[in-house]
Amino acid sequence: MADEVFIRRFLETGGEPRPGVNDLLLTTRGRRSGRLRRAALVYVRDGRDFVVVASNAGADRHPAWYLNLVADPDVTVQVGRRTFRATARTATAAEKPPLWERVVAAMPSYQRYQESTAREIPVVIITPGSSL
Repeated sequence: MADEVFIRRFLETGGEPRPGVNDLLLTTRGRRSGRLRRAALVYVRDGRDFVVVASNAGADRHPAWYLNLVADPDVTVQVGRRTFRATARTATAAEKPPLWERVVAAMPSYQRYQESTAREIPVVIITPGSSL
């Protein structure tokens, strides 16, 4: 329910629900249902890419949106009022450490989430494709 409220606030504010925080909406296709699913996420930039974390608040299971993009990496992203197609992938072991440092600097709670679970929290790189 909280995610639905946040998504509504994202849309009502033109993509700026929390001033000073970089938020985006990620739309994936449900791996079982085939239905489109949205998640609101914090991001950092890496060149033209967007980097997000599949923290699930430190739960011992990956969030559904992450499992969906692993099954189908073609996603849609909204940043501010701009919506575009993109491809999402899990950062490699070599790519992850510097990206992890950047996302923890932006959102320190990610470090606490990692410490609270035995699961390796994935970092996801989203590469923009075409605008819608």
